[in-house]
Amino acid sequence: MHSISHLKTSVFMAALLAVSAAQAANMGKEEYEVGKTRISADYKTDKAACDSLAGNGKDVCIEEAKAKEKVASAELKAAHSGKPGDQNDVLKAKAETAYAVAKEKCDDKAGNDKSVCVKEAKATETKALADAKAGKKIGEAKVDAAEDKRDADYKVAAQKCDALAGDAKSSCISAAKAQFGKS
Repeated sequence: MHSISHLKTSVFMAALLAVSAAQAANMGKEEYEVGKTRISADYKTDKAACDSLAGNGKDVCIEEAKAKEKVASAELKAAHSGKPGDQNDVLKAKAETAYAVAKEKCDDKAGNDKSVCVKEAKATETKALADAKAGKKIGEAKVDAAEDKRDADYKVAAQKCDALAGDAKSSCISAAKAQFGKS
């Protein structure tokens, strides 16, 4: 049990570090490689800690170690790239690995209790994946809305320029294009 408690503490600390890493988007290649090496070493250590366990406790411990590695790898990739899609992959990895661990824990149960346990784990994963998908759609909608707002603001600025003539109008339109990212 002590190893599982230690593993949970390690997972929590890794999550805190990964959040910090994710916030420092676009890390350099060297930092990324160091992160990959650290994740691999942590996985080996966590998996070795499971060796002293037996039965399903060992299986759960190994699944938790795999989950920690998968989530940390997704977070590292997101921190390296800074891409919203990679941030979404972190949410998906968390949902999928939480399901895998919960499902493994269900093996301690039998009969209907086990079936219910697995269904609850799957329902939790499905909801988390739906939240990740919704978050992605909201992010895309925000980008679209920002573009629409920028277009509307540009049209207003261009309309104001129509009151001018000659070089003043040309300068006004050029300034509006520059301000609102138009070519």
